[in-house]
Amino acid sequence: MVSVDISCDLMDEDESGYVWTFLREARDQRLIDPGAIVVAGDEDAPAVAEVVEIVEKPVGPVVHLRLLPGAIEDYEALVRRAITPA
Repeated sequence: MVSVDISCDLMDEDESGYVWTFLREARDQRLIDPGAIVVAGDEDAPAVAEVVEIVEKPVGPVVHLRLLPGAIEDYEALVRRAITPA
């Protein structure tokens, strides 16, 4: 099972051209900061994303996410290579 940092519909893009969701959808709001790499979506459709910006709106802070290419498993392999001693 994948632990998602911020829940969102990966198909929801707004006028910015980025996927958006409310900051309140974050498991831990301290993880959501511009430039951070997070797991977004839901358990059935997780994706790796970069937090682009957090925009204040009357309904609450909105997070814009840039989806990164590839499957989440591809990033797991990258991290394993990076932290495994040569």
